[in-house]
Formats: sequence, C-alpha cells, structure tokens
Amino acid sequence: MYAIVEVAGLQYKVAKNQRVFVHRLEANEGASIELDKVLLIDNSGKITVGSPVIDGARVAAKVLSHLKGDKVIVFKKKRRKGYQKMNGHRQQLTELLIQAVLGKGEKLSEADAKLEVASILTLKERSRVKPSKKVWNNEDAPEAAEEVAEEKPKKAAKKAAAKKPAAKKAAKKKNDD
Repeated sequence: MYAIVEVAGLQYKVAKNQRVFVHRLEANEGASIELDKVLLIDNSGKITVGSPVIDGARVAAKVLSHLKGDKVIVFKKKRRKGYQKMNGHRQQLTELLIQAVLGKGEKLSEADAKLEVASILTLKERSRVKPSKKVWNNEDAPEAAEEVAEEKPKKAAKKAAAKKPAAKKAAKKKNDD
C-alpha cells in the first residue's frame, strides 16, 4: 500500500515504515503529524484518485529530526567582463517516518503509533564512536598479524636489491670515465 502526498508544494510517494526528507516543517522533533493532502492511494492494486485530493484520507507521520541537506554551489560568471559570483546553499529539511496510510474513517493503531526508528543524525553519532581496543574473532588473527610483520622486511629487502644494480651502474660509469 502506498500513497502520493503533497507536502510543502512537492509530491512524494510514501509507504508505511518509510523515511522521507521534506522541506522544513513547523513541528517539533518527536511530534506526530498528519498529512491530509493525499492525491492517490494504491491499496493492493485498488487505486483511488482524488480530484484534487481524496476526502478523509490522510497519512500519519512522525517527525524524526530537522537537518540540513547537501551543499549546493551556485557559480555565476560572465565571460571577458571580470564578473564572478559564487554562493553556497544548504536546504533546511525535516526527516519524517511514515507510520501509516489511512483511508476515510480509519484510525492509527497503537502498534503503528509506537513505531520508532533511529534518525539519520543519531545513526551518524553512533557510527562516530570507535572501539577502544581490537577484539579478535578467532584465534588465528594474532598469527596473521605476525605474518604481515614478516612480509614487510621482505619488501624492504626487494627494494634494496633493486637499488644495488643502479649503484653498480653508477660505479661502472665512474670507472669508465
């Protein structure tokens, strides 16, 4: 089941448990909102189209976070005139979690209302935390580390061997002169 909803002048195709980034909304983080401009609902092949909206249909959503979008660079230039102008812009966005698509007269179930998903911001914060020490999954891992340590001197020896012929050539040139 999915719906096409108009939010802040833009249309989005939404389904249950989906995260959507829309232009900044005037709602607090964690608040539940209802989007009532539903243009189309597809319920397992049964399509209902509004003119322009479906009466009584709405989409229940929860505001996860407010954030900024990716940076967009705007660069203007006029050839041979010495005119250059550079601006940057980051759009203010709101992250929504779609809890349910509700038809006329339907109510949001308690299970859907309790639906929680970590926002992108909290996931990024979690990913920044790094473990303080290494944990080996199997007993062979320390031995593998020793093997890597043994390979490094071999590479150094190969480099030294590659430099020796160059030194011999330089010595021959000096002797020939």
